[in-house]
Amino acid sequence: MKNAAAAVKTSLLNQSDTRTIANFYAVQLQLLCREKKYASSAFALVRSIHGNMITSGFRPRSHILNRLIDIYCKNSGLAYAKHLFDRIPQPDVVARTTIIAAYSASGDPKLAREVFNKTPLSIRDTVCYNAMITGYSHNNDGHAAIKLFLDMRWKSFQPDEYTYTSVLAALALIADHEMHCGQLHCAVVKSGMASVKCVVNALISVYVKCASSPIASSVVLMDSASKLFYEMSERDDLSWTTIITGYVKNDDLDAARKVFDGMDEKLLVAWNAMISGYVHKGFIFEALDMLRKMHSAGLKPDEFTCTSILSACADAGLFLLGKQVHAYVRRTEEEIHVSVHNALITLYWKCGRVDEARKVFDNLAFKDLVSWNAVLSAYVGAGRINEAKLFFDEMPEKNSLAWTVMISGFAQNGKGEEALKLFNQMRLHGIELCDYAFAGAITSCAVLAALETGCQLHAQLIQRGFDSSLSAGNALITFYGRSGVIEAARTVFLTMPCVDLVSWNALIAALGQHGYGAQAIELFEQMLNEHITPDRISFLTVISACSHAGLVERGRHYFNIMHSVYKINPGEDHYARLIDLLSRAGRLLEAKDVIQTMPTKPGAPMWEALLAGCRTHRNVDLGVEAAEKLFELTPQHDGTYILLANTFAAAGRWDDAAKVRKLMRDQGVKKEPGCSWIKVENTVHVFLVDDTAHPEIQAVYNYLEELRLKMRKMGYVPDTQYVLQDMEAEQKEYAISTHSEKLAVVFGLLKLPRGATIRVFKNLRICGDCHNAIKFMSKVEASEIIVRDGNRFHHFRDGECSCGNYW
Repeated sequence: MKNAAAAVKTSLLNQSDTRTIANFYAVQLQLLCREKKYASSAFALVRSIHGNMITSGFRPRSHILNRLIDIYCKNSGLAYAKHLFDRIPQPDVVARTTIIAAYSASGDPKLAREVFNKTPLSIRDTVCYNAMITGYSHNNDGHAAIKLFLDMRWKSFQPDEYTYTSVLAALALIADHEMHCGQLHCAVVKSGMASVKCVVNALISVYVKCASSPIASSVVLMDSASKLFYEMSERDDLSWTTIITGYVKNDDLDAARKVFDGMDEKLLVAWNAMISGYVHKGFIFEALDMLRKMHSAGLKPDEFTCTSILSACADAGLFLLGKQVHAYVRRTEEEIHVSVHNALITLYWKCGRVDEARKVFDNLAFKDLVSWNAVLSAYVGAGRINEAKLFFDEMPEKNSLAWTVMISGFAQNGKGEEALKLFNQMRLHGIELCDYAFAGAITSCAVLAALETGCQLHAQLIQRGFDSSLSAGNALITFYGRSGVIEAARTVFLTMPCVDLVSWNALIAALGQHGYGAQAIELFEQMLNEHITPDRISFLTVISACSHAGLVERGRHYFNIMHSVYKINPGEDHYARLIDLLSRAGRLLEAKDVIQTMPTKPGAPMWEALLAGCRTHRNVDLGVEAAEKLFELTPQHDGTYILLANTFAAAGRWDDAAKVRKLMRDQGVKKEPGCSWIKVENTVHVFLVDDTAHPEIQAVYNYLEELRLKMRKMGYVPDTQYVLQDMEAEQKEYAISTHSEKLAVVFGLLKLPRGATIRVFKNLRICGDCHNAIKFMSKVEASEIIVRDGNRFHHFRDGECSCGNYW
């Protein structure tokens, strides 16, 4: 009996000791959780406590195990937490919920769901469901979160305020219609939580985010958000910020400003939202005024404020103000945030200070990918493409944007082959191709007139689902327009899900280049009727279209309304197009009057347009005057000498023409040789005037002679006035018969299937005799022949040309 009593007494003492030890460990873990939770040594401390438990033989119960698992999860010890969790025979709902939350926070909702699914329904609770719903929401899987919420309600678990906050955050990820918001709003009201502040804030956020959807009614949704906001009995910082940001994102700055002005204590984030909104909409001075008021209110700008203001200065070209902001940041901040440095790089290069942008970059202690891309964009934007390529090669990491910027840079600077090579390298490196990369590659095909390659890229674009891309669609319009397939350009425009001003400009330009001036004007008027405001490019394209079609009065009308109606000051390029319009039509004195009354000193393009008109209409005296101006402005430009010599030759003044050619030789100016090329069976064949180098040139000459006999029977007579040297009539006829465009067309007729479209490209303006001859060839061979010369496209079909003999 005495032994039995002693055993019981010892057991009771051991139980007391165990409770004491358990309480000791519980207190230590609680202190660690409170005070060391975010310290760098927290992980080491919890391992030390856990190790002491193991070595002492202490076997913790569930509440201490759960605390251990929780601290491990919150201090980068998920693997330890999972190992400990797996050793528990029957983990309770607290341990399971902790692991679910940890897996979700680490970006692995799939593993979190496995733990959730293994949690018996009998021990699940609202908190467990909340952890999984929140996990889906934080990992941007809104559909899964809402599906689990519905499962929770179907299984009779009662949602609480945290459930609704999480599921509303999930809905904000996917809602694109007001009905979706309304359904969950009704559920909140029925649950009795329509007055809980965090839930109402989440509801406002859902309405705000859904309002940005292209298929939703932003007005209705923002009205609902506003109603919720104003009905709140108590608002916190998040309430004010959410509604202001919502109005800003939905481009209702007046409503945002009204809410902002109603704030008793304006938060920095609210100031930033307003400044960012003004900058985004282009209201630069309103943004700067907000900055001044913010400073007067005693608030110090942070990196978000400075980034927005610097972006505003960059977009508006306010370089000096941007430099002042730079000086302020350097004076007030010990460490400048990398986003501010990146905004400074953008400011300097957009204001033409590329080297200063590079200095900012070089002085950065930490450079992120945005920094590298900003400098790359600076070099590309300044046209310093060789430096851009060297910088691109130096980049330690290249994302899709860097590749795309470089591809577009090559394309925009006339290096189409390099752009396509880089596009293929991007593909080989496994970099994800985006619609902008395709747009750059397609633009390169437009530069190279590589029709087949561009068509292949178009097909790949559709396969990848990028056919609805605005940038790719605009590139395709330009590509097909420059490749001579005007109907394809029109089809792309008509089938694009949405178009912008660039789309309209691209098609108007294409129609003008192909000689369809009336259609270009019709499209321009349609654009105006749809209340799309034209820009300076729009007027360049439509005036150019009028010029190519001889629509003088219409062109003058558009030039006049550019400033009187749309407040766009004409630039030198607009004046050059107007002078070209008048000169082509033979209204040379009017063209000269425009030059003399220009608000700025006329440049070379104006005098060159006038000289070209003098050549066409044989006005020698005015042509000499224009040429003298050009000799002063561009003394080494071969076009001036050639146009003047041709003007003399057309007037029969052979001695003067010879003098101009001698002057050209004496000045060391070399004429760009005329050449034409055609692609047959994946090979580009180039022809020069009087060509003898092409391996099949004899067959070309033989076939050309056969065609000439047929053409003469149909009425073709060689126009020897385009021979620019004094020689016998027979020699003149032979001289014009061997022009490069004729040889290229004949080669196409010889090699391509009968009836196939012949596409020829020429670096200089097509001569009048070649133009006439190719009209006859199209009729004799019953083929469509498309020639792109240095100015425009000519579509020859059944003996007629799309230009109407006006070019």
